[in-house]
This record gives sequence, C-alpha cells and structure tokens, in this order.
Amino acid sequence: MQRLKTRPQFQAAMAGETVARTAHFALHRLVLGDSHCAPVSDRPGAQPLFAAPGVWLGAMVPKRWARRAVTRNTIKRQIYGMASALEPQLLPAAHVVRLRATFDRKQFLSASSDPLKQAVRAELQQLFERALGARKPVTAPGAA
Repeated sequence: MQRLKTRPQFQAAMAGETVARTAHFALHRLVLGDSHCAPVSDRPGAQPLFAAPGVWLGAMVPKRWARRAVTRNTIKRQIYGMASALEPQLLPAAHVVRLRATFDRKQFLSASSDPLKQAVRAELQQLFERALGARKPVTAPGAA
C-alpha cells in the first residue's frame, strides 16, 4: 500500500465517490484509470499523479475535529494500521479516510487512551465493512 502525500493526490481522491460513512468517519475512493497514472501535464519530465496502480491511502484528521496533535496522530495510526491489515481486500484505488466529527472529550479524557483507540478501531471496522459491501466480515489482526 502506498500513501497519498501531495495535495493534488488528496484532492483527486476526495473528488471521487464517498463509498462509506460512519458517525465519525467518511471513506472516499477514486478508482485509478490510465489517466491518473499518466503525467499531469504535457511538460517533459512531468510526474504522474499516482506513480503506479494499486492501493493508495491517505488519512485526513483535521484540527477542527481533533484539537490535540497526540489525538490526531493516534487516529491516523489506527487508520493506517487497519487499512494495511485489510489491503488485500481493498480495490486498487486511491482511498481517503476523513474524520468528520469529534470524539467526545468527556467520554475520552486522555488524548491517547486505550478506550479511544478501541472506539476508533471499532468504527473503522464498520467503515471498511460498509465500503467492501459486506462481502465478508472484516477481521483485522489485533481487532478487539
């Protein structure tokens, strides 16, 4: 799995369809075609937006919904960990998992607590199950 790194990559993936939503997350997907792996412009030496076909993943955790950096990093680690465990089941496309609501600070007092990690992981499991069309239950190693 390759990670989205540039703003144009994120913008292209976000312009694709929203394939699944949960209370806190949304999953956007752009199925990669030949046009996405071709150079972006006609200039010599221009790089393609996505260097190779395959599974690409990006995580968007805005400061608006997760104020503390430790919380944003924890959520991103959970996203990348869950997605890498499920990589064989994912379509070869560019995916963006976006946090779209805050986790209640009254319920999760610590910015990086085990209950928060478990709640994020459980919701990501639901998100990926919905995205995969419930073909089969999603089971990631280490899932509670």
